[in-house]
Amino acid sequence: MIIDQEENISIITQEKATIIELVKKIEALYPKFEKHNIVIKLSSLGIITLQDIIEFLQLSIKHRNAKLSFVIVTNAINLDENPDEIIVVPTLQEAFDIIEMEDMERDLGF
Repeated sequence: MIIDQEENISIITQEKATIIELVKKIEALYPKFEKHNIVIKLSSLGIITLQDIIEFLQLSIKHRNAKLSFVIVTNAINLDENPDEIIVVPTLQEAFDIIEMEDMERDLGF
């Protein structure tokens, strides 16, 4: 797991471990990220299933309820099958765009 900081965004890149291990690590380190928008970058992993994405559901709901963005980056799944509670985009740039839009919505009180 590689962690990068860009302003108020924590970018977590997973390279080798399983999704379940990654979710457990993020939950254990959550106090470090709880005040930042979070981007989970899974682009380097081969096959990602819908079940893998659903492993992030509780974490996504918790973070979004705190009025922060939680975005997963992967192009290895069918985005149409993705649950509405989790934002999944194919590129890192799109993740930044989503965070920027959600920040504007929060500033406007939505």
